[in-house]
Amino acid sequence: MPTSTEIRQQFIDFFCQKHGHTFVPSSSVVPLDDPTLLFANAGMNQFKPYFLGTEKPPYKRAANTQKCIRAGGKHNDLDDVGKDTYHHTFFEMLGNWSFGDYFKKEAIAWAWELLTDVWKMDKSRLHVTVFEGDPANGIPRDDEAADYWRAVGVPDAHIHLGNKKDNFWEMGNTGPCGPCTEIHYDHTPDKSGGPLVNKGTDQVIEIWNNVFIQFNRNADQSLTPLPAKHVDTGMGFERVTKVLQGKSSNYDTDVFTPIFEAIQSVTGAPAYTGKLEDLKDTAYRVIADHIRMLTFALTDGGVPSNVGRGYVIRSVLRRAERYGWQQFGLKEPFLYKLVPTVVEHMGAAFPELKRDPKKVQDVIRDEEKSFLRTLGRGIKLFAEAADRARKNNGVVSGKDAFDLHTTHGLFIDITTQMALEAGLTVDRADYERRWVIFTTPTNNARPVVSAIKGDLPKTDDSPKYQPTPIDATVVGWVKDNTVTREGTLAAGEAVALLLDRTNFYAEQGGQVGDAGMIRSPSGADFVIEDTLRLGDAVLHIGRLEQGELAVGEKVQAEVGATRPDTMKNHTATHLMNLALREVLGGHVEQKGSLVDADKTRFDFSHDRPLTPDEIRAVEARVNQAVAADQPVAAITMPLAEAKKLPGVRAVFGEKYPDPVRVVMVGAETPADVTADLSVEFCGGTHVPRTGTIGYFKIVEQGGVAKGVRRVTAVTGRAATETVRKMTAVVDDLTARFQCKVDDLPARVDALQEEIKKLQAQLKKGVAADLSGTVDKLVDAAPEVNGVKLVVGQLPAAPVDQVRTQVDRVRQKVKSAFVVFGWAEDDGKAPLIVALTSDLLAKGLKAGDVIKPLAEIVGGKGGGKPDLAQAGGKDASKLPEAMAKALELGRELLTK
Repeated sequence: MPTSTEIRQQFIDFFCQKHGHTFVPSSSVVPLDDPTLLFANAGMNQFKPYFLGTEKPPYKRAANTQKCIRAGGKHNDLDDVGKDTYHHTFFEMLGNWSFGDYFKKEAIAWAWELLTDVWKMDKSRLHVTVFEGDPANGIPRDDEAADYWRAVGVPDAHIHLGNKKDNFWEMGNTGPCGPCTEIHYDHTPDKSGGPLVNKGTDQVIEIWNNVFIQFNRNADQSLTPLPAKHVDTGMGFERVTKVLQGKSSNYDTDVFTPIFEAIQSVTGAPAYTGKLEDLKDTAYRVIADHIRMLTFALTDGGVPSNVGRGYVIRSVLRRAERYGWQQFGLKEPFLYKLVPTVVEHMGAAFPELKRDPKKVQDVIRDEEKSFLRTLGRGIKLFAEAADRARKNNGVVSGKDAFDLHTTHGLFIDITTQMALEAGLTVDRADYERRWVIFTTPTNNARPVVSAIKGDLPKTDDSPKYQPTPIDATVVGWVKDNTVTREGTLAAGEAVALLLDRTNFYAEQGGQVGDAGMIRSPSGADFVIEDTLRLGDAVLHIGRLEQGELAVGEKVQAEVGATRPDTMKNHTATHLMNLALREVLGGHVEQKGSLVDADKTRFDFSHDRPLTPDEIRAVEARVNQAVAADQPVAAITMPLAEAKKLPGVRAVFGEKYPDPVRVVMVGAETPADVTADLSVEFCGGTHVPRTGTIGYFKIVEQGGVAKGVRRVTAVTGRAATETVRKMTAVVDDLTARFQCKVDDLPARVDALQEEIKKLQAQLKKGVAADLSGTVDKLVDAAPEVNGVKLVVGQLPAAPVDQVRTQVDRVRQKVKSAFVVFGWAEDDGKAPLIVALTSDLLAKGLKAGDVIKPLAEIVGGKGGGKPDLAQAGGKDASKLPEAMAKALELGRELLTK
């Protein structure tokens, strides 16, 4: 029986050694260069530009195993994980591709050869599907593929027709598409599974899909044959391993058994028995799947957060944590302890896992600690919500689901899963309505140019590194996603202009696209607002302000005056990257950047804010390099050689061309490079010498996500102006304190001490005022069934002092229902509700009391049963809230 490692290598060797394919390493599972995807979810993702025709592939045949995640977004298997034998959030997709080379005949013959000759699968258990056709859309039945299957020996009884959903692949609403043929394996004991093909059962399951990309879907939904036909295949590694190892479940293979052993060792749980109906075994499957997903996603640059990709990562982690708590009784972090097993088991195939596994563990452990603080309470409250649901036709209310999410961190998919396990459903519609009200989504991302109809001409952009004006020729434009190669533009038209050559830099690698002007001798002025790249074409996005501009017309392209400032900031970014590693440590890795004429903004891995001394040290190192007026050189060289340069830096997961452009600061040739210099793969524009930068100053720092910091800095004139403003402030302070600059810190410290003394005196006065007011409220408080309703508005005071008064009331009054509110200077209205222990025994909860009161003052809140707080926006409604509190108190205490 082959091991999973052997199976993976046999696939790659079959296509690369025997059939001339190029091995292309898996792209990052976090697609940094494709904003349309949360995660890489198929092997073809990194090859999409080749299928779209926007880039020319450097090879005609390729093969690999691609890391994939299907959780969140269009392709989402998250809800099925653990409940069956074959769904995963993380999986490997073995694939082979042809870019205009071989087609159906070879793809089918080689697939059959690998499965039956190399891997010796039982031919009588293999079934195939071909596209049944779609006459309404003019797509014929794929008899060609069926004939090739017959030619390799597949009987007609094992060739099935599949519909458009199963057997016709499309990249999007428009663009490349084509029929596909799937290979299914029959696991039934008597080989009777033919009727179960494509029926969603693990008795007969798809193991390989061969897509034949041969059409282009036009905007009117018609199809046009492609000039070059492609093959795109994907085989589920875990599924084929199950077949070859003779197992009935993916989870029974050696892909998962080492992780199961680690789970048992870490948790002390009973051994895995493989039962689908056993929640303990479900927990094994979920945790094993999820720790693979988390380890790969975090390794490749994913970061837990509450939006987008980060939300999915956090949700997956919390799902696994919840199973550990409920099924294995774990109240401490445990997932992070499983990371070494994943690294050891898969690090040979994916070496990036070995880069910094401790960092991955640290992120997971921190997330676990944070969630565990509220998980126990959340599970208890879910049980209460479930009890209510059983009295409400088995439906957990949207309000309960919303409260569990916003207050206790149980994301909606976790609540839905728990409800399913309890035989309940969730009112998702009402939850979504509440969530939309609660949040204000923003999307600042610029729309992605895609699915352009027509061929984009290649642009010669070699002059972009020397931004002096150049002569060029208009070869067309793009308007409404359509390429035009003839005609004339009229004044006022907004298009993406296409030139035969350009000196404009198109947005790439964190550097913004150039702005500027294109002029014609006839008097046409086309103002460029932005410049983008699509494949080999450069799009000059703007508007014709005056005149007319025709295809074929000669023009002059003039880059805007801000380019030199952008160049200064880009070179400073490289110097800052080096300085951050020198000051903070080698763990610093670039996580993103934005370089424009105003600033450089740099995101990097680091788990705490920079101290003032660290900021000064980074600034000093950069400015030392500036003062040294070091040369800045760029050279294009083979990627393999470039990776060997001492100290070279590249953004992990980003796809670099071969050959690659290398920017060196302090060296003019590769032979001069040393590990202490700034050397990076970069296609951006830079100053010729560092002295041109003038001066470098960090102006801001902050957190982007857990473990990721952001530093914003300025150079040149902007840096000088920043220092001038800071100097003006210092001069003003020295004048006010009548002291020297060096004496300012001591003077400020003395002033702070004086302020503290005054605040202490004021606090005493406020406390005395509060005590008097509260005593009057207690004395005047009405009683209901022996309980005092101590309700009223207090003078403005810090919340800690109000809480002190609450404690004083509960000590002074044996049985009390306490509600206080007060108005702050900014018009906000804090509220606090407290109950004595006897009221808790009767089932009253402070959180239930405060919610309707908070709504009156325009806020929301919550807390423990005995004490809850809220913050409102409208202090003018406090009298109404206090009246409601008295009414609510009387109502609750007379039940």
